[in-house]
Amino acid sequence: MQSSFSDLEYAAKKKLTRRDRFLAEIEAVTPWSAVVAELEPFYPKGEGRGRPPIGLERMLRMYVAQQCFGLSDEGIEDAVYDSQSIRRFVGIDLARESAPDATTLLKFRRLLEAHGLTRKIFETINAHLAQKGLMMREGTIVDATLIAAPPSTKNRDQARDPEMHQAKKGKQWHFGMKAHIGVDVESGMVHTLVGTAANVADVTQAHALLHGDETDVLGDAGYQGVHKRDENKDLGINWHVAMRPGKRKALGTGRLDRLLEQYEQAKARIRAKVEHPFHVVKNLFRHRKTRYRGLAKNTAQLFSLFGLANLVMARRRWLALDARSAS
Repeated sequence: MQSSFSDLEYAAKKKLTRRDRFLAEIEAVTPWSAVVAELEPFYPKGEGRGRPPIGLERMLRMYVAQQCFGLSDEGIEDAVYDSQSIRRFVGIDLARESAPDATTLLKFRRLLEAHGLTRKIFETINAHLAQKGLMMREGTIVDATLIAAPPSTKNRDQARDPEMHQAKKGKQWHFGMKAHIGVDVESGMVHTLVGTAANVADVTQAHALLHGDETDVLGDAGYQGVHKRDENKDLGINWHVAMRPGKRKALGTGRLDRLLEQYEQAKARIRAKVEHPFHVVKNLFRHRKTRYRGLAKNTAQLFSLFGLANLVMARRRWLALDARSAS
């Protein structure tokens, strides 16, 4: 296909922006063919009368760009027209065609939600990372983060989202949901995800965050007593749970107390990896508030976000491995 003047101008520019580099890295590390193969059986084939559907990979690329930049359906449509780098990533030449509109992307997103395909995307990405040797299975770190939901009642139902709840963290109350994740100790990548209302205690979801092959699990003080729960008694796992802050502050200067403090510091250094995917989702992808109503829709989006977060965290290590093998 012949290049347009805008493509030639873009290719000749002397500086690559951070967005250019980021999209190029996501382009390189995403297993497009594997993800498309998982989605294809559920995607409309365009049989019969009516306008044929837009290509599956193009819609998938537009959806990925939307999640990476924290944009609404209308926002990503505008971004395709505004940004040459996003347009190139999605694969659209405005000289020959128009970009998919917000309604088309909305229907695509609903298709993913209806068939649980965001979980498939998450699992396909993780399987690809495991094949690359970037995800081990000896240990897991469990943690949860609060994601705020709009508390306003200025909507059609004149009520807050009934599936979201309040929870107290420290001295402050938060309204929304929780994203519970299980993270690989070695790589820091998310292998398991559960979405709940904000008032669900972290310790109640610990068993659901395990893949079954780990021997050691680490968690913060919110998981105290996890080994005593019925669902965890027969798992044969070594639980390394942080000491409660008040008890830790009461440690003295004796030898045993110093050893306990060193042990707590060692556990904290390992647990720090669980904050990396939260950082990517909340700060890089700008997902600090729920975008939809209901736990099902928001949890479906979280599968996409944490799958892409795994790619973001793996991209430099992955590209370095590919460069080494090529040389």
